[in-house]
Amino acid sequence: MNRIEEKLNHNKTKALITYITAGLPDLETTKKLVKAQEAGGVDVIELGVPFSDPIADGPVIQAASYEAIQNGATLKKIFKCMEEMRSEGVTVPIIFMMYYNTILHYGIKEFADKCKNADVDGLIVPDLPFEEQDELADALGDDGKTILIQLVSPVSGDRIPMILENARGFVYCVSSMGVTGQAGGFHKEVRRYLEYVKSVSKIPVMMGFGIKSAADVEPLMDTIDGVIVGSHFINLMRDSNFDENAAKQYCKEFKQELIR
Repeated sequence: MNRIEEKLNHNKTKALITYITAGLPDLETTKKLVKAQEAGGVDVIELGVPFSDPIADGPVIQAASYEAIQNGATLKKIFKCMEEMRSEGVTVPIIFMMYYNTILHYGIKEFADKCKNADVDGLIVPDLPFEEQDELADALGDDGKTILIQLVSPVSGDRIPMILENARGFVYCVSSMGVTGQAGGFHKEVRRYLEYVKSVSKIPVMMGFGIKSAADVEPLMDTIDGVIVGSHFINLMRDSNFDENAAKQYCKEFKQELIR
């Protein structure tokens, strides 16, 4: 069983998934923050692979990607960072969130093989439509070492059952239209949308985009299996000067709020 599935299937509470940009401010700090979050009880970590044109992301993650690239972060170095973390005892499930051009440039088969060798548990590729995933899925194979995580949105509509038919890990439910980190609340039909996803999904349903605290999703807790926090966590890290204790404490307190 994939590490993500093993973790979420044995969870007795709602799950917390966090996002950080690899290489912000540098890869050594990335390793420390991953370890701090693991110690704080986070369930899964999304590690953003910086890209020059992150079309699904808002200003916070755009700026994080730009800064990481300027500081020398590359996919090759991020793979090395992954290998080092695993060799140093990090066991938390880690997902690369990235854009397809980076995979194409690296080479699809080479990329898939490297993900497995580096113990990358999953991939989220927001600009890769469901109908065009076959080549990457075939390269990853059926062993489940590295799995593709599917995204759906409030406008996915009748496509949702098709997208989730053979989905693995969890389904990433985009809670609002637009990019990550935006203000203005969730989609007006968010409850109906999440209830529909939950009714057709065989895997845990996670909600992301615009979430800062457990209070933000309290009215929807009966419908989802967990939450994803990205832009807010990056802001928190910047405000704390990337303090490991701040990362650990945030995850610990958020998990406690999810238990209530």
